[in-house]
Amino acid sequence: MEISARNQFRGRVTAVRKGNIMAEVEVQLDVPPTVLAAITKSSVERLALAEGDEVTVIIKSTEVLIGK
Repeated sequence: MEISARNQFRGRVTAVRKGNIMAEVEVQLDVPPTVLAAITKSSVERLALAEGDEVTVIIKSTEVLIGK
């Protein structure tokens, strides 16, 4: 798959929590930490995401925040 986003991380889905409209997908990266993504429920269903699936986390953002 060719895309322009450079922040891509391989990992494994460790949890899928579906709401009425949105869903949270927790991904354990090959290197810590875990990423929690909020995506639409329809995207979870279209991709047939389930615990144990190997996925690519792609982060495309115009802002990066650092807290201390």
